[in-house]
Amino acid sequence: MFESVDVLGLGNSLVDIIAETDDAYLLAQDMIKGSMMLIDEERAEALYAARVTPRVVSGGSAANTVVGAVSLGVSGAFIGKVKADDLGRAFAADLRSTGVAFDVSPAVSGPATGRSFIYVTPDGERTMNTFLGAATHLAPADVDEALVRAARIVYLEGYLWDRPEAKAAFRKASEIAHAAGRRVALTLSDSFCVDRFRGEFIDLLRRGVVDTLFANTDEILSLYQTPSLEEALNAVRREGALVAVTRSEKGSIVVDGPRTYEIPACPIARLLDTTGAGDLYAAGFLAGLARGADLKTCASLGALAAAEIIQHIGARPEVTLAALAREKGLAI
Repeated sequence: MFESVDVLGLGNSLVDIIAETDDAYLLAQDMIKGSMMLIDEERAEALYAARVTPRVVSGGSAANTVVGAVSLGVSGAFIGKVKADDLGRAFAADLRSTGVAFDVSPAVSGPATGRSFIYVTPDGERTMNTFLGAATHLAPADVDEALVRAARIVYLEGYLWDRPEAKAAFRKASEIAHAAGRRVALTLSDSFCVDRFRGEFIDLLRRGVVDTLFANTDEILSLYQTPSLEEALNAVRREGALVAVTRSEKGSIVVDGPRTYEIPACPIARLLDTTGAGDLYAAGFLAGLARGADLKTCASLGALAAAEIIQHIGARPEVTLAALAREKGLAI
């Protein structure tokens, strides 16, 4: 039985295979630099065979966020689906080693554990090829009701909003959380997700399935099909949700009803890899929110976590974010 969990994530359970490479390698593998492409299992096996000295860690957007939140000193848990195979076991062991609770039963049939091949070029650009595999088979039965009720914030990953079973799992988690007086957040994940599910995402906001939204500039502009950030912010303000919009080096904007806050980005020494920047911004924001911090502090924690992650390869913090926050006067 869970007494209390600060941040609970639901999302794709993916093993991240991260490698530094160059434009020539991307060209040889028929990849479009800077893109995120969904691939099938055959292509995933081919890329795995052609891998170039990778780092292998448990990943997926929401999982990265929960790991970041735990690094900031709050408690975290994750719900996602893997298969009972070598990569599935590696995912579970690695995630648990960070302090994140993960107890979803693995699938014994169906596609293999999902994986994301992340190629980082010298300019810091990332190119992703993702095989979702077992991750897309998350179902309502995988949602632990006691765990959801115990979570102060339930965080849903837009990348998983595809199969009917996953949508049903999201709705189940939201209903349980709201019945328990909890907060439910959604990240739009990527512009291509918004293009595919624009109407459904807006409906989630308008029906109160989610009450907190994370997006970057491109995603919020796509959601409301406008080239004007001001128009998009006015539109999302009318939905009545708490909204955080990241703007890379320009920092972030937080909209809370009639109130709008602009928070600067944290200065960095060098941009090395943008992988996980949005995930870690959400980690900082949610960690602050779970502990009752004001919205400016929440956004500043998000900026701090994002700044740490983009200065090295991979979406895992290389320092304890709680210690870094204390150094900057942002302890929660």
